[in-house]
Amino acid sequence: MTDVEDTFYTEDRWQNWIERVAEEELDPENEDSARLLLNLQDDAAIAVAKIISAYEDDRLSEDEAVDELAQVRDIVLDDVDLEDEEKRMLVDGVQTSLVCVFYAAEEYIAAGPTDDGTVEEYVHAAADAEANEDLDAALGYLVQAGTRIIDGDELDIALVEDLEYGLVSEWVNGLDSLQSAMSDPEVVEEDED
Repeated sequence: MTDVEDTFYTEDRWQNWIERVAEEELDPENEDSARLLLNLQDDAAIAVAKIISAYEDDRLSEDEAVDELAQVRDIVLDDVDLEDEEKRMLVDGVQTSLVCVFYAAEEYIAAGPTDDGTVEEYVHAAADAEANEDLDAALGYLVQAGTRIIDGDELDIALVEDLEYGLVSEWVNGLDSLQSAMSDPEVVEEDED
């Protein structure tokens, strides 16, 4: 396998985002703050989408694609060194949203898209599982939804509005970033001001 980008995502790239978070006055109710956090999340999702595309184009083998995903996951889900506890919590929310993205990408590469249900059915099943405090099942349902999204199915973001705030809503938020990344895997500019 040849003709692949040297790296899909780097520690430096993630740290640049974290430094921006550290420097900004963050208020989740403020549109600019929310956009910075969403760009941080979307940027990681775009890296995942590019790995999936490289795999689908036979530029990466299954093992190489899984290794690339693991490298990005290790960078993005590592503990963040931020002194401000509120900012740390906001970044933790982004990281939580991305957990499902990584699992869905790995599942897609290993087994392809599920053909047992729709994105909407999986989201509802995940919400029911969360209500029954079965978070493993909830994550499993959303991973399956993610494989459908990667395969081109649509996630109706209105579904999120019906969800109670919790892990499922965070994970679905990550899947929304994955959907955007799969349809338009353009790099989010780090220096937007």
